[in-house]
Amino acid sequence: MISMGGDQLDEAVAHAVRVLRGAVDRDWSAKAVGLDWSCLETAEHVSGVLVAYAGQLTGRATDTWVPFEVTFDEGSGPADAISVIESTGGLLSAVVRTTPSGVRGFHPYPSGSADAVGFAAMGVTELLLHTYDIAQALGVDAEPPAALCEAALAWLFPQVMPARTPAEQWATLLWATGRGALAGRPKVEGWRWHNALEIPAGRILLREVSPAAAADLAAGGTGGLTWIEGGPFEGTRTAAEMVTKAYASGVHRPEWGMFALIRAEDEIAVGGMGFHGPPDEEGVAEVGYDLAVGARGRGYASEALAALSTLALTRPGVTSLLAIIEPDNTASQTVVLRSGYVRASDRENLHAYLRRTPTA
Repeated sequence: MISMGGDQLDEAVAHAVRVLRGAVDRDWSAKAVGLDWSCLETAEHVSGVLVAYAGQLTGRATDTWVPFEVTFDEGSGPADAISVIESTGGLLSAVVRTTPSGVRGFHPYPSGSADAVGFAAMGVTELLLHTYDIAQALGVDAEPPAALCEAALAWLFPQVMPARTPAEQWATLLWATGRGALAGRPKVEGWRWHNALEIPAGRILLREVSPAAAADLAAGGTGGLTWIEGGPFEGTRTAAEMVTKAYASGVHRPEWGMFALIRAEDEIAVGGMGFHGPPDEEGVAEVGYDLAVGARGRGYASEALAALSTLALTRPGVTSLLAIIEPDNTASQTVVLRSGYVRASDRENLHAYLRRTPTA
């Protein structure tokens, strides 16, 4: 699996320090390229967000930023700035490594929170991009390791078609963040990264599966999750393969892919649920799900499907959700009926169920 965590943060910090030390004797009062801050102010910003991310996780912030910030002492110079980046990066790395699974902290994009992997990915991306912004102004090279760029793209930019070769990883990340051009792709005027969504559903949490985790699941791995005995079931791996192919083709759309079903009490994954893709031209999106055998018969799927469907039907352009079920799969039919779906016309000898928006 394309990993993201403390190791990647350490590597990104080492890269930033190496690049910036190569320009320590230059004029850091110059504006960083593409920003309104000087190079020194940009370094201060990087340090601030790294320690802020650590604070969101350790403080278990749920609805706002923890109210503190990092500022350099008066008279601090480039060498001091580099030391602070090294220190604050180390703090975030340590917090990411020790934050328990399931802990989330407030971050506004896109749904109000992120987990430790999300904060690690944001920290890596801040380091790579702003080191580049400073380096451009000071006239030094700042190309980072391709694997770091690949990881940042896979975890934070699931809507972006991935690079096809290692040599293209950095150019793709620069393009995705409005800093460069790529042949055959339109210029990015505005951008925002995407942290994996988590939806509470009673005893279950629906946790969005990133393209990186989906690829691991499709290949027979765990996707970074702890599974109930017998899981993941076949349908979950098939859904993960669909996400992997969509991402590789550049047609994956965040929040319209796959979610892992996580038992809230113990962080054990019990199944998968999600969509076959974004809504079609008529605003219809098809849902699918399965549970590991050991998790069936407990109402988990009904709770999860009801929560996922309620949220999906609030999104712009959605008119209804469709579930197609084998005629003899009475357990699955019970799940959709309990989740607010009603029987519709059969689709090629398969039972169809719809849940519509209140105004559809």
